[in-house]
Amino acid sequence: MRQRLLWKLLVGHIVPVFAIFGVVVWHAIDRRAADYYRVLVERQDVASAEAHRAFLSGIHHDLVWGILATLAITLLLTSLLTRWVLRPLLQITAITKKVADGDYSGRVNAASRYEGGQLADAFNHMADNLEAIERLRKTMVADIAHELRTPLTNLRGYLEGLSDSVIPPTPETFRMLEQEVLRLVNLVEDLQQLARADAARAFLDRRKLSLHELLGQIMDLYRPNFQEKQIVVQWQLEPGSDAVTADRDKLLQAIRNLTDNAWKYTPRQGTVAISTLRTEGGIKTVFTNSGSVIAAHDIPFLFERFFRADRSRSRDAGGAGIGLAIVKELIEAHGGTVGVESDENGTRVWFTLPVQDEPA
Repeated sequence: MRQRLLWKLLVGHIVPVFAIFGVVVWHAIDRRAADYYRVLVERQDVASAEAHRAFLSGIHHDLVWGILATLAITLLLTSLLTRWVLRPLLQITAITKKVADGDYSGRVNAASRYEGGQLADAFNHMADNLEAIERLRKTMVADIAHELRTPLTNLRGYLEGLSDSVIPPTPETFRMLEQEVLRLVNLVEDLQQLARADAARAFLDRRKLSLHELLGQIMDLYRPNFQEKQIVVQWQLEPGSDAVTADRDKLLQAIRNLTDNAWKYTPRQGTVAISTLRTEGGIKTVFTNSGSVIAAHDIPFLFERFFRADRSRSRDAGGAGIGLAIVKELIEAHGGTVGVESDENGTRVWFTLPVQDEPA
């Protein structure tokens, strides 16, 4: 690429410029020299023919060597400049071939801030995203296989035991098999919800809704769950933080997932606070629950798919680490943001919806 572009620059730009320059200067010197010696002949009585030829020969000789020397220096500088300009492009070409083969580790080293450096930065950003997506895909496949392996292994073991008459066909055995099947059903339903959340951006039915009403509706459904664990629910609904424009079903799904998380991870006789407030970014809804503090190094990954800060506890509760990932997809589809904070005062999971006018 570098050699082809170098020759294109030389042949297409530099050589014609020097050729035109040489022709113009050559004819200019010939014309000026003729005028000059005509004046000498008229005023100084100088023999013009031989001196004129000697003068033109010397000037032409110097002009040719000057043009050749300038062309050589220009060629050298152009070669160095082209090599410097094309370095990021050559690196991008080589790394693109590796990316096409599945190797996402390569990055372009470009310290300049001109357009080539900006292209290198954009390429590195793209490579980072591709590497993260590939890593997430591999992790997701491994996690799905892990989630499926346990119930399927249990089902296989019990069914083989029943078939060989090693395990008696008691009601307790069938209830255990039913629980394992339900775990598989729940996992499939979670994956379906995640797929629908991924496609939410293209299928949003935005309407003017009452956020407080939706929160109350979900909490009514979960009231028996909170009462069973003797969890106290506190409300802090700020005036002016009620009206939102959103897809009703998808917003209900996000609220349901956050409520479900708050119920699962709040200890018995704990507290859950639900608050809404108006901020510069829109209307913010916060779910705060008491309980153990989430480690700081786990917080950035809580909205990743299949991530669980406490795998054993989450699995016992029947979750697969998809709930918050679904919340993130649904809220971001509405143009909102999500976040988590955790300290000794409790864990706060929040989402913010932008305030929008009702669509026509």
